[in-house]
Amino acid sequence: MNIETLKILVDYGVISVLIFMSFIAFMLFIERLLFYRKLDVNSFESKKRLDVALTKNLTFIGTIASNSPYIGLLGTVLAIMLTFMTMSEGDIEATKIMASLALALKATAIGLVVAIISMIFYNILSRYAEVLESKYED
Repeated sequence: MNIETLKILVDYGVISVLIFMSFIAFMLFIERLLFYRKLDVNSFESKKRLDVALTKNLTFIGTIASNSPYIGLLGTVLAIMLTFMTMSEGDIEATKIMASLALALKATAIGLVVAIISMIFYNILSRYAEVLESKYED
């Protein structure tokens, strides 16, 4: 794998995956909010069926929250490899090395941002589901 391919893989591949994951988490968050707002808890026969309806897609949002840092870390590792490959070719220009390291930090930062936002979405929806479940029990 050459240096340019690796750079494109990190800059477009990993970061695109992270942006796509954040888009999915946002869309599922909106879908769940709309569902919760129109939900009539009394229309469910049992608490178990209500629980299944309330927690639909929450696992997916939680999975995005827990895995996006790892995808960002993968981008970091690939960008660090890019830095070492650049240095091993005898091209020890500070600007190229700094650009590769900045790419590594960008992948990490985006992964963390996606994780934080997704975890906030998950916590908001989990609390909303708990409140609706308690209304069912009353």
